[in-house]
Amino acid sequence: MTQPTSTSTTATGSDPVIDVVARLVGEVIGEEYVADIDIGADTSFSGDLEMESIEFVALAEALQLHFGERVNFVAWLAELELDDLIAMTVGQVATFIEGCIAS
Repeated sequence: MTQPTSTSTTATGSDPVIDVVARLVGEVIGEEYVADIDIGADTSFSGDLEMESIEFVALAEALQLHFGERVNFVAWLAELELDDLIAMTVGQVATFIEGCIAS
């Protein structure tokens, strides 16, 4: 039986932050679930990945552990409107993280 590979959960390698977010998403929701999904900047958390709120909590923790205290994902999510949360993409999260790291 072939095991799922983690390569399909990572982006193209052109943006290291997107690659990290893709890897962490795979760890949070399960590599077997995202094995057939190419996670990139345009991948939506709701529509493409069907992530639930508890998974966002786990992702927030993983992002903060990886990138440090400056990345307060939960506070950022709390500032967003419901429609923005539903439409959120991996690229938007990467842009948020890049802004936190740069400051």
